[in-house]
Amino acid sequence: MKFLHISDLHLGKRLSEFSLIEDQKFIILKILQCIDEKKPDALLIAGDVYDKGIPSVEAVKLFDDFLCRLAERKIDVFIISGNHDSPERMTCGASLMESSGIHFAPVYDGKVCRYTLNDKNGPVNIYLLPFIKPAIVKAALEAQGKDELAEKITSYDSAVEAAISQMDVDWSQRNILLAHQFVTGSARCDSEDISVGGTDNISAEVFDKFDYVALGHLHGMQKAGGENIRYSGSPLKYSFSEVNHKKGGLFLELEEKGSLKVEPVLFTPQHDLRSLKGTYEELTLKKYWEQLGEQINDYLHITLTDEEDIPEGFAKLQLIYKNLVSLDYDNSRTQKDNQIEAVAQIENISPLDLFEQFYTLQNNQAFSEEQKKFAQDLIEDIWGGKK
Repeated sequence: MKFLHISDLHLGKRLSEFSLIEDQKFIILKILQCIDEKKPDALLIAGDVYDKGIPSVEAVKLFDDFLCRLAERKIDVFIISGNHDSPERMTCGASLMESSGIHFAPVYDGKVCRYTLNDKNGPVNIYLLPFIKPAIVKAALEAQGKDELAEKITSYDSAVEAAISQMDVDWSQRNILLAHQFVTGSARCDSEDISVGGTDNISAEVFDKFDYVALGHLHGMQKAGGENIRYSGSPLKYSFSEVNHKKGGLFLELEEKGSLKVEPVLFTPQHDLRSLKGTYEELTLKKYWEQLGEQINDYLHITLTDEEDIPEGFAKLQLIYKNLVSLDYDNSRTQKDNQIEAVAQIENISPLDLFEQFYTLQNNQAFSEEQKKFAQDLIEDIWGGKK
């Protein structure tokens, strides 16, 4: 049996001032093309369909269109909510969509819904576990009168373990789990929500017995423990920490029990994310930006190596690089991490000297004569001639 595993669409997301809705429309077409070519039996969407709990109108329309196109293809689709989604809103109309093969995980209430597909090797059970927190699992189990089990929930790890223990899984059959959690040791990106101190960590051992675990939450395609526990990653790059990522989904084949094949399927975006570095003069030379070709239209982060800040540098560069997202500097001022320490006998140091020391620590360079004179004149105005 064949499956395509994707996650973290984050429909409606913005990259600084740029809406990514057109880029997301483009990548959804790529996903549909992949389905047409590889003809999987089912699509697994492992959470964070939307970027916000109350998604934009454009995002809802895009997802609605995606579901309609999937239904036309007569493919089973299994969807769970992620930490960015509102499960109540996302599952509105889910009962009506069941007949079209679109299956949503309901709001977690202590039970995990299971669907079963069959092929020549027998049943494949698909369990849909939406994003959960310890408090959610604890409250659900207490509502079912399972106080003893609820008392054992003290962490994300124990919460997921408790949720799985209530699934009544037949481990002699082939079993797939969709989940949206952070597995310990996995690589994070800047575009993901991060819990302080790693409190959301879950051990990979919790998932070991499943034939495949389709994970969402982390945006980098990666294994999370064994071959059978994987993040598909987001289909688009959502931060410049993902510049070197290969984006797409995972195509898997389950044959008889214990036989699993997984291969990445890569999607080419409409606009990539790219970083450029150099002096202002270098980056504004016509021969430089002409050789970029179509890459000049990618979303860009530029690092200038000039020692002095370029006045209105962002606006000037954006005349050439229309999709410039962010700008920073890499020079002697930014490379050195100076620590501002208490100054001994501060009463014996003039305000001008103190100001100059502070400026030097902050910028890794001393006042110019012009700056020194400006500061001195300013101090004289404020302190009435005291230097």
